[in-house]
Amino acid sequence: MIAGLCALAVAELASAVVRPEAGPVAVVGGAVIDRTPPAVKDFAVRHFGTADKLVLQLGILALLAVLAVAVGILALRHRLLGSAAVLVFGVVGAVAAVGRPEGSPADALPSVVGAVVAAGVLYLLVGRLGPALRPSPPAGARDGQGDGAFDRRGFVIAATAAAAASAGAGFLGRRLTSSVQAGAAASRRDLVLPVPDSPAPAVPPGADLRIRGLSSFITPNKSFYRVDTALVVPRIDADSWRLRIHGKGIARPLTVSFQDLLGREIIERDITLACVSNEVGGPYVGNARWIGVRLADLLREAGVKPPSRGGPADQIVARSVDGMTIGTPVETVMDGRDAILALGMNGEPLPFAHGFPVRMVVPGLYGYVSACKWIKDIELTTFASYDAYWVRRSWSRQAPVKTESRIDTPRPFASPKPGIVPVAGVAWAQHRGISRVEVRVDGGAWHPARLAAQDNRDTWRQWVWEWSATSGHHTLEVRATDGTGATQTGDRVGTVPDGATGWHSVVVDVS
Repeated sequence: MIAGLCALAVAELASAVVRPEAGPVAVVGGAVIDRTPPAVKDFAVRHFGTADKLVLQLGILALLAVLAVAVGILALRHRLLGSAAVLVFGVVGAVAAVGRPEGSPADALPSVVGAVVAAGVLYLLVGRLGPALRPSPPAGARDGQGDGAFDRRGFVIAATAAAAASAGAGFLGRRLTSSVQAGAAASRRDLVLPVPDSPAPAVPPGADLRIRGLSSFITPNKSFYRVDTALVVPRIDADSWRLRIHGKGIARPLTVSFQDLLGREIIERDITLACVSNEVGGPYVGNARWIGVRLADLLREAGVKPPSRGGPADQIVARSVDGMTIGTPVETVMDGRDAILALGMNGEPLPFAHGFPVRMVVPGLYGYVSACKWIKDIELTTFASYDAYWVRRSWSRQAPVKTESRIDTPRPFASPKPGIVPVAGVAWAQHRGISRVEVRVDGGAWHPARLAAQDNRDTWRQWVWEWSATSGHHTLEVRATDGTGATQTGDRVGTVPDGATGWHSVVVDVS
């Protein structure tokens, strides 16, 4: 266990020099995520929510602790073999690091250095402990005269020194990591978002019904959902950030800096984002005010034409600094909707967890085909020639957001009093808008809900229905109709491959 602690501490120190994302727990965890079947991934999101990454990291540490005990027992009997087993774990970490999409040979260093140090510590400690495990000295020997007593004392001294050195290495690693990330934090702290050239219209009066228990119209940054595969949130200095645009149909490849974006036309828009992993009635949807640059303008500047105008590329592959790839239809981005490279969110620079310094936001598409965070590269290609990260894992290539609705209040298994009970929630069908919401009780007739004022067709819409509740157990259901006249289906389908369907229902006990 002490040798394992040394491995992690020294690896953290080394990863502070290389990059924080190269630590063994992060790279092995990333490899696990990459190889997790969609059903298991859905289970993790469903049961652990945004804490799924913490659960994975704790699971890896628990497994390492068990393996450390097993290797320690092996080392007591076969000292060299035990130390060699530690080196094997280092190789596993190194291979996982180099095999990451964003990996480089240098990323193997933390795992290798940590394993070498741990193997040496284990060899040393077992050597100190070994004599203490021999039979006790003959009767009559003075206390402290036998090898066993001396080596027990030596083991304690060596173990204490190793543990103290590990703690020091871990502390120094964290300090170095903080120092490296200080530049990114400073660039975000010092950033003053420009006044938009095309500001978002004011949210109309009545768009937020302000009903107790109902999601606010604008989702605060701290409450906005986060679903991604990054175990370590990238922290990028805006001053050093660059975006490369290249590929099929590019007449003029571009490389733009953050300052370049600030010098372009800045737009501000209210847009609702939704995750394809959101089950019926789930929490992975939110509405924010985004500020940034139209992506279509940059593509046109590079000479890109959509397929409808003869362009050879039908897919944009956006790459993140963490290795994520997201494929977005070129036609969708260039059809006139407000697809943007976002710089700010709800009046402040993007939070690190939501993609600082720059991320993509495309209304009307689920996030896994549109919302690349920490973006660094855009390649124009075709869907036939390249499958992005989630498409390789059984998800659809193209995924427009489905018409959905959710009951926020009353909560499941609530116990309201008989009388008028407001049944309220949100409905969304980005880029189509919501035209009607209906509620029914216990499978009866559908009743039209009152809709809040509509901000725009790219945001969700609040609704409320005044229910004359009577005593007893009741099931409430909701369905929405989008701006095209299509009504949400009641057929229950899971999230894979392109989003869940079905009516959200809530059971309450009126008493």
